[in-house]
Amino acid sequence: MIRRTVLPTALFLLLVAGCANSQDTGSTSAGSAPSAAVSPSALPEATSSSALPGVTKPGKPAAGSSTTITGTIASGVEPNCVLLNEPAGGTHLLVFADPALRSAATPGSKVQVTGVPQPGMMSTCQQGEPFLVSSVTPG
Repeated sequence: MIRRTVLPTALFLLLVAGCANSQDTGSTSAGSAPSAAVSPSALPEATSSSALPGVTKPGKPAAGSSTTITGTIASGVEPNCVLLNEPAGGTHLLVFADPALRSAATPGSKVQVTGVPQPGMMSTCQQGEPFLVSSVTPG
């Protein structure tokens, strides 16, 4: 009779103890790899964002200042991603706060967009440097 209650209780305690040890406490165990965020400034020049496809230096406007760029609108590889391809080869991910501006940027059209580059902005589009658009004019 004792065997029927002790064995399941012991197994339950082992299971609970194993679950308690698997919680993330900030330290790493022998079986897990540590994760660390790497800032772009810590990367060598050859692997910095300027060497990545879709982000080019030739048409890269200064971050934080309002600027106007000209190019052709294209669809990104991810849904709802709009790109501006410059004639010099630069690619910008257009980010629209106003839906009316987005409707003016149809794929294949040549436009001038005014806005502010947002190089640190997170995006799921995986292409181009984010550019917060304030106006779109046919160009």
